[in-house]
Amino acid sequence: MRRRVRTSIVILILVVLLGGAGYVGWVLVQRSEPVSLPEPTGNFQVGRRAFEWTDTPRRDPYADGPRKLAVWLWYPVAKQTTGHRVEYAPGLWSGLHLKAPLSLMQGPFDTLQDRALDRAAIAPGRFPVVVLMPGMGLSAPMYAALAEDLASHGYLVAGVTPTYSANLTVLAGQSVESKPAANPSNLGDSSEAARQTGDQLVNVWAADARFAAGMVAKQVPGSVDNAVGPSYVGHSFGGAASLEACRQDSRCTAAVDLDGAQFGDVVQKGVKAPMLLLGADDSCITSVCGPDAKNDNSRDRALSLLKASTGTSWCATVPGSRHFNFTDYGVYYLAYPLRKFLPLGSVDPRHALTVQNGYITTFLSHVIHGTAAPSAPTCQK
Repeated sequence: MRRRVRTSIVILILVVLLGGAGYVGWVLVQRSEPVSLPEPTGNFQVGRRAFEWTDTPRRDPYADGPRKLAVWLWYPVAKQTTGHRVEYAPGLWSGLHLKAPLSLMQGPFDTLQDRALDRAAIAPGRFPVVVLMPGMGLSAPMYAALAEDLASHGYLVAGVTPTYSANLTVLAGQSVESKPAANPSNLGDSSEAARQTGDQLVNVWAADARFAAGMVAKQVPGSVDNAVGPSYVGHSFGGAASLEACRQDSRCTAAVDLDGAQFGDVVQKGVKAPMLLLGADDSCITSVCGPDAKNDNSRDRALSLLKASTGTSWCATVPGSRHFNFTDYGVYYLAYPLRKFLPLGSVDPRHALTVQNGYITTFLSHVIHGTAAPSAPTCQK
């Protein structure tokens, strides 16, 4: 009897090991297959350039010296232009990839095919500026799907990576990691301490966004439509920063918050420009909680923001989405069980990006060019 039990256990272990080895082998094959960023839906091709800008008058609150930022610029390129495609995450930016052992479950960046042309000439004409702010800990390059779609519709998109808040930025040929003061762990709490921390930090990010908007006009002055003020678009904490930057910038044309709980004076004072709040199924950032929301910590702040704002506001939820569906994680190859543990919803991830990008481009086109209004309802106040 004992021999039978031992034999059964050995057989079970062998089956598990062989099954595990087979699954790992299958993942290795799958992750090596090329994947592409979504095809931009606008009439332009897209170019990309990388910059390092120094806000000389502004002292960096987290380091000695002035505030320095890595900024990626996506922009319209004429359809007939040819050239080399960019690497999705070149050089030290490849550190945005998950680290071992989780890296085994994520496709490598060198198999991720980007649509943008490397440093191609900007298309003739003048284009509105959009500043794109990432989520806390994330970096602007992880929003290429959104940035490239916007650029293809005729926008100069400046993706800012907030130094010391992002887990990785690259400045002067060196990797720069986050610092606890700039990347606090309690922002998701409902405590008063978390609110105060977020209210302080959002001003740093808003200043980064406004600085970047001004620098685009200086970097490519002949391509900026100066008759139109900048628009601010952000995800998560970057969404809060976009709203606060818009409040502070008297020339702000529009603001978009992608699934970001709001912080700063904007919560009480609102914004004058039109606004789009786009949430996930498990959040309350539109002031109406999604069907999967487990608490309403951010609902009161969103409601205060909407009541104080004077511009038209649109609110919508992307069905089946969660927090990372607003990032390029919806494009990456992610094997089970990694995908299960990341905040990605049941929606097809590429479809979620299509819905998100459609809302944003329709909203900006309506505000700037007077085209049809978004299909999203106006927000409840």
